[in-house]
Amino acid sequence: MKQFILILGLVCAAAVYGWAMDAQEIITRMEENQTHDTSRMEGKMIIQDRFGQRTSSFIVWAKGNDKTMVEFTSSGERGQKVLRTENQIYLYYPDASELIRLQGAALRESLLGSDVSYEDMTGNKGFLADYKVSLAGEESVDGNACYVVNLDAISRDVAYPKQKMWVDKKLFVMRKAEQYALSGRLLKVMDVKETMRVDGKIFPSDMTISDQLKRNSQTEFIIDKAEIGIKLPPGIFSLENLSW
Repeated sequence: MKQFILILGLVCAAAVYGWAMDAQEIITRMEENQTHDTSRMEGKMIIQDRFGQRTSSFIVWAKGNDKTMVEFTSSGERGQKVLRTENQIYLYYPDASELIRLQGAALRESLLGSDVSYEDMTGNKGFLADYKVSLAGEESVDGNACYVVNLDAISRDVAYPKQKMWVDKKLFVMRKAEQYALSGRLLKVMDVKETMRVDGKIFPSDMTISDQLKRNSQTEFIIDKAEIGIKLPPGIFSLENLSW
């Protein structure tokens, strides 16, 4: 009997350990889909709030998960740029020929009045560098079987101390995400409506972001065109490029 209990305990421990390893593998495979050596994407944000609806279009160049350049192409914001290089984010406004470095709480400010922050738009380091992950179970999202993964920050240098993600079991693409404050208050909800496949990589191409601290506010983030593994323009991630 004692031997049976010991074996049962070892089996349970292995199951728990396996879940933790599975959670890391799930996030790793998801990031392999959405992080590219180089990429260029064209898209738009459709912002809905109490003032009505407006659309801002953009082009994004990226290298890995720590270098991003966003240039807005819609008439109201044409020429505005956001540059991220490792942990630094800079803004450029062509009308004022002004270069601004964002720091601290400013990184989490709304981008063009949307539900997306500057930090959200330009990406960050891999999740496993910033979070401890654990598998919470499995659920279906819009008919897609998903793993449910909890992410708890291992440092305070993140926008969202806690996150919860639903990752497609078959495609390893995010289907939904919730982002929380340290207190447990829900801050944002992301719902993926469509995905895109490019050169074997699958990633969200149409999703809605809802800032739970705003009333009657929602932003639809759409990727219309994506190229990955391409040669990028020289100096695209330099400060000098911001004023071109």
